[in-house]
Amino acid sequence: IGFKYVEEASAVRNRVLGRIARAATTTDPDLRKRLLTFVFVGGGFAGVEAFAETEDMARAALRYYPELSDEDLHFVMVEAMGRILPEMGPDMGDYTVKELERRGMRVLLETRLEGCENGHVKLSNGEEFEADTVVWTAGVKPAPVLAESDLPLGPKGHVSASATLQVVTEDGEVVPGVWAAGDCAQVPNLVEGEGDWCAPSAQHAVRQARHLGANLAAHLAGRDLKQYKHKHLGLVASLGLNKGVASTMGIKLRGWPAWVMHRTYHLLQIPTFNRKARVALDWTTAL
Repeated sequence: IGFKYVEEASAVRNRVLGRIARAATTTDPDLRKRLLTFVFVGGGFAGVEAFAETEDMARAALRYYPELSDEDLHFVMVEAMGRILPEMGPDMGDYTVKELERRGMRVLLETRLEGCENGHVKLSNGEEFEADTVVWTAGVKPAPVLAESDLPLGPKGHVSASATLQVVTEDGEVVPGVWAAGDCAQVPNLVEGEGDWCAPSAQHAVRQARHLGANLAAHLAGRDLKQYKHKHLGLVASLGLNKGVASTMGIKLRGWPAWVMHRTYHLLQIPTFNRKARVALDWTTAL
């Protein structure tokens, strides 16, 4: 199962809860272990949050199944690189690994998924085991439909765009009437020390969308266009209820403070006051 769309996240949740319910009804130890083994491939933000949040949810669900214990759950993360959450630096990545392993989860670094057929998982470190659920979060690439278009593309398949969010050719010539923003756009990062291109994050995407709208209006009115420039405010990741890591404006937070920051930031990004209030009320009730 992928983890890119809301529907896939719902499918992962339903599958995990369904496997727990099935495992509670069998006395076959091998089948139970297979049902309760969940493999997540990829240690980026999506992978770590999916891995940690799903384990938190599964552990909470066990209170409805006295036949099962925490030791019956087997969560395994497979990451080809030597660390997870590389964007947050080695210290925060190491802390996250220790936090996950403290909860009984396995994080296998410098390990690749060699094969997965009929529930039989093969890893590059030689391990082989049975698993009924595999979630794929590794690898970020733009939508494949771009390759079928006649738009000028960058080296990784993104639409080439200038800092004004106009699509440009390899020679820097503007393609008339075509604009681009968000994950599938290759936009120059004008902030010093933050890389050649804007990262494919929501923080850039929502700001690029507003900037594109303003530039489009200016273009139609014959006014000068402004270049997009935004310094990344920081990064936050949830590791389950009341647990998280954050790195923002040089300040690094762990545990409950990072989780509160994670929730607060996402609450502020929800459109309309009505929806903000409803979500805030829902979260407060859940406490």
